[in-house]
Amino acid sequence: MRESQYASGMSNAFLALIWWVVPAAGLIGALGYVLWVTQFKDKYETETTRSVTRFQKFQGAFREAETVTYVDEGQENSEVRDK
Repeated sequence: MRESQYASGMSNAFLALIWWVVPAAGLIGALGYVLWVTQFKDKYETETTRSVTRFQKFQGAFREAETVTYVDEGQENSEVRDK
């Protein structure tokens, strides 16, 4: 009996294991993804949106402070030029 070129050196039991394990892993992964989408995605997006909103407020505080600082620096530079 002649072995195929892909199965050379591999036992039939190992090949059978591969043919069962790989599709089973794919099926488990697909079921896990469906479960995540149906159960947890909304909660995850809500928490993410809340976190992004907080971060934008945090950034906004620095932008406001930067604007004030910039105006102050501009006034100091004009006083130096006047002297």
